[in-house]
Amino acid sequence: MTSRTGGQILVDQLVKQGVERVTCVPGESYLAALDAMHDADIDVLICRHEGGAAIMAEAYGKLTARPGVCFVTRGPGATNAAHGVHIAQHDSTPMILFIGQVERAMLGRGAFQEMDYQAFFGSTAKWVVEITDAKRIPEIVARAFRVAMQGRPGPVVISLPEDVLTDIEDVADAPVLSFAKPELSVKALQQFEVLLAKAKKPLVILGSSNWSLEGCQAIVNFAETFALPVATEFRRSALFPADHPSYAGDLGFGPNPKLAQRVKDADLLILLGARMAEVPSSSYTLIDLPTPQQTLVHIFPDAGEIGKVYQPALGNVCAPDAFAQSLADLKPPVTKPWLEETQNAHMDFLMWTTTPAKIPGDFQYGEVMVWLRENLPADTITCNGAGNYAIWLHRYWRHNQPRTQIAPTSGSVGYSVPAGVMAKRQCPDKTVVVFAGDGCFLMHGNEFATAVQYDIPVIVLVIDNGMYGTIRMHQERNYPHRVVGTDLKNPDFAAYAKAFGGHGETVRTTAEFAPAFQRAQASGKPAIIHCYIDPQAITPAKTLDQIADGK
Repeated sequence: MTSRTGGQILVDQLVKQGVERVTCVPGESYLAALDAMHDADIDVLICRHEGGAAIMAEAYGKLTARPGVCFVTRGPGATNAAHGVHIAQHDSTPMILFIGQVERAMLGRGAFQEMDYQAFFGSTAKWVVEITDAKRIPEIVARAFRVAMQGRPGPVVISLPEDVLTDIEDVADAPVLSFAKPELSVKALQQFEVLLAKAKKPLVILGSSNWSLEGCQAIVNFAETFALPVATEFRRSALFPADHPSYAGDLGFGPNPKLAQRVKDADLLILLGARMAEVPSSSYTLIDLPTPQQTLVHIFPDAGEIGKVYQPALGNVCAPDAFAQSLADLKPPVTKPWLEETQNAHMDFLMWTTTPAKIPGDFQYGEVMVWLRENLPADTITCNGAGNYAIWLHRYWRHNQPRTQIAPTSGSVGYSVPAGVMAKRQCPDKTVVVFAGDGCFLMHGNEFATAVQYDIPVIVLVIDNGMYGTIRMHQERNYPHRVVGTDLKNPDFAAYAKAFGGHGETVRTTAEFAPAFQRAQASGKPAIIHCYIDPQAITPAKTLDQIADGK
């Protein structure tokens, strides 16, 4: 063994565990670790805000099913990064956040920027730990990767006292990890086969972001062999191809009413990696609590989630992709009583998503989505944050390949730009399109500077209605015509892009969009297309005034 600083030991563990890139905002509290990255084979992305850095790491976890790694400094850096940790927890995304900390001798004195990270992150992260001995760095980092990935994936937070990183120690590296994945039991598989044989109206619902590519293909094969209808949870549409005849649509805000009814009418409901939390369950109205009317099968990698909300007839602790691959040997029945229902479900999905309704104004957002759908490659990655602008994306874009939808199920405003920067960095050969509302963009739009700095040619569509649209919609519904706190005065976003050295376009009509998008692509630069949408166009189906007037 060779003597190394704690910072070098730490970075060596990251390399050992296969970390290819990290995000960070630099801070004096972890300079020794930052210095160790100088000669490491790790792509270090310097970000403009810790929230953006943490979101990028979370997006990496969605793209790869491996922990995204982020470094931030103590105090304000840590609290800023909490945004990404919360998203990772809700979205079941593996992630590790390293935070600088005051020296060990100063702990508990209220030193400069000191915080108790175990108290602060304890309700959000899967594990929060402070390393107080450099010799334990390999042990704790190895455990962190395991905790982040095993069971229900999620975020781990590691506090790094500054002097631990400068201590010099002789210690062996931890081995490269092989992760334990719970497998489907033979008995559970037999029970599942019996339940499926009795079903007349089965429905599969897919969730979680931790599917392997092989698992995604396996569930497609199973659905095809058995002609089963398959739906996806909120912002998990990419788990199943939209053009497949078994696809029934997604369960998000304002789902297709026919799909919502199918969930209620199903006699066998199969949740694979899905939790059916508030949004996909339409505020817990689609499945009775605690005992569903439907025969419920719940396959989830963490025992703590099975029976937490809904009591299943069959629950099994198993990774959803492993379950899907275990189904390959099941023999389909000679007759499939649900075949017509599957065909109808897919037809209802197509009818719901094919032809956008006309909305107020010269910019027809639905028509723009159809143009993008028909002209961009099938492996295009879309990224969005939270806001009503995302309704059009979720309804009219069709995902046909896994890991092409990067979006927060936690409803986190400001997510899209940093997530899109990471997506394009990780997948440089794919088209990456970011969707952001005007309010959403300016929460982490500063990471556009990161895209310019590293020459990451992501394309950002800013859908500008001059307000916090989702909040305004609820405001008009509950307190009609009493507007306060939701209006916004926005900059020229195209000029914003150019000021950073990117490409900027302004679009006010539908006809202007396609040429502007093509110019943005041809520029080879990070680009912003500033799209003005009528404020009345608050949803694809209703105007703001209709909502305010209770129509």
